[in-house]
Amino acid sequence: MSVTVRIMDVHAREILDSRGNPTVEAEVTVIAGEDAFGGPCINGRNMEAAAGNHKERADGGCPAPVGAPYPLSGKIYTGRASVPSGASTGRFEAVELRDKEGRYQGKGVQKAVRNVNTVLREALLGRNALCQEEIDDILIKTDGTDNKEKMGANATLSVSMATARAAAEALHMPLYRYLGGISAKKMPVPMMNILNGGKHADNTVDFQEFMIMPVSAESFAEGLRICAEVYQKLKQLLVKDGLSTGVGDEGGFAPSLKNPEEVLDYIVKAVLAAGYKPGSDIKIALDVAASELYQEDSGMYYFPGETKALHGSRRDALSAADTKEASVLRSTDEMIALYEELCRKYPIVSIEDGLNEDDWDGWKKLTKRLGDKIQLVGDDLFVTNTGRLSAGIRLQTANAVLVKVNQIGTLSEAFAAIEMAHKNGYRAVISHRSGETEDTIIADIAVAVNAGQIKTGAPCRTDRVSKYNQLLRIEEELEGVSVYENPFPEKYGG
Repeated sequence: MSVTVRIMDVHAREILDSRGNPTVEAEVTVIAGEDAFGGPCINGRNMEAAAGNHKERADGGCPAPVGAPYPLSGKIYTGRASVPSGASTGRFEAVELRDKEGRYQGKGVQKAVRNVNTVLREALLGRNALCQEEIDDILIKTDGTDNKEKMGANATLSVSMATARAAAEALHMPLYRYLGGISAKKMPVPMMNILNGGKHADNTVDFQEFMIMPVSAESFAEGLRICAEVYQKLKQLLVKDGLSTGVGDEGGFAPSLKNPEEVLDYIVKAVLAAGYKPGSDIKIALDVAASELYQEDSGMYYFPGETKALHGSRRDALSAADTKEASVLRSTDEMIALYEELCRKYPIVSIEDGLNEDDWDGWKKLTKRLGDKIQLVGDDLFVTNTGRLSAGIRLQTANAVLVKVNQIGTLSEAFAAIEMAHKNGYRAVISHRSGETEDTIIADIAVAVNAGQIKTGAPCRTDRVSKYNQLLRIEEELEGVSVYENPFPEKYGG
C-alpha cells in the first residue's frame, strides 16, 4: 500500500500583478492517502520500481486509473500558484491569453480563468498529482496548439505550478526538494537589477537592465547583503547628483542618463562606495533587450533615449527628415563593437539579448567574438523553448538560456529546456518577469535545478524581495549542505 495524491479540484481566479494588471492564480486541491493502485510517481517514474514491484500501465503512464475511489482516510492539501507577465516579450513566446475587452483596458484574464475552471479542471480531476509530466502533457494536449493560444499559457502554467505545490505539500516536502530531488543544493548567485531602462522604465536609458553579481561572497545571504549595500549606495550617489531615485518595473532605479557608459560609471562608483572591488567582488551583467531596439525596415538598432539625450530639447523641434538623420542608429556589427568596448572598460560578465531574436547570423558572429570571454544569454532568442534552443546549440549561438516559465506554459517544458542546456554545456539562468506576483516558485526552481544564477530584480518591492527571502529560507534549511559559487571562470568579466 502506497500513498497516492489525487486531484479533486482545480480553481482559478483573476488577481493583480505588480503593475496593477490582471493575471491568473490557480489552486489545485488534492487528497492523499493509501490505496491499492501503486506508489507515487515523480516526473513519470514510479518510486516502487526501485523495489522491483512496480507494474507499468499499458500506456507507460503513472499507475491508478482516473476515477479510482479516493481513500476515506485521505488528507486534503492545496497548492496555489500565480503567473507573471512580461513587458518586453519575444514574439515566439507562448500566448498569454487576454480578454481584449473593455475592463482593465482589455488586459483582463477572465477567459483564461474560465478555461481553468472548466476544460482544464475536467481534464485533470482524479489524476495523480505526483505525475507532473503526465499532468503537463494533459494540459498541452487539451490546449492542442503549438503556442497554447487556445487555453492560454497563463492558464496552463498556473495549473502546472499549483499541481507541483499541492504534490509537495501532500508529501510534506519543500518544493525545491520535490522538484529537484536529493541533489538540489546549489544556491543561485543573484543577478540583481539595480538600474532599469528600456520598456521597464520611463527614462532615457535604452538598455533594459543593469545588474550586479556578488561573485566573491561565500553564501547566498552574504551575496544578497552585498548587493543591497551597493543598491543603497547607488541611491545616495543619484540623490547627491540630483537624479531621480524612482524605480522601474523591477525595482531598479530609473534616472535619465545619456548612454550605457554613464550608467556603468555610476554602478562602478556605487560598488566602490560600498567598499567592494569591481571585477573581483562584483561583476556586471546587462540585459539589452535588443529586439525592442531593432527596426525591421532599416535592419538597424535605434536608441531613442540616447538620441534624446544627444539633442536635448532641440530633439522635439527636429523635422521628420532631420530626426531620422539625427537618430542614434547602430548596425549589427556596431552593436557587437559596442559590447566589446563596454567589456573592455567595465567588469561585464554577461550580456542578455544583445541582438534581435531573429538575427541568427548576427548571434553567431557575436558568439564567435565574445562567447569565450563572457556569458551570452538568449531570452527572446530561445524563449525557454527546446526547439529554438536546439537550433541555437546547433548553430553555436549564445552560451546560456534565460528560463521564464511563462514563456513556455508548463513546468515540464521549462525543465526540459534546462536539461537540454546543461547537457550541451549551456548555462541556465532562472528569471522573473517585469510584471510579477508574490509567488516565489522561481526561487525553488533555481535551487531544484542547480542553476547557479537567478534574476529576480532589485532589493525593492515585495514582488521581488519575496523571492530573495525564500532563498534565504532555503539556504538556512540547507545549512551545511548548500553550495554557493562563482558561476564563471576567472577570465570572465575581469
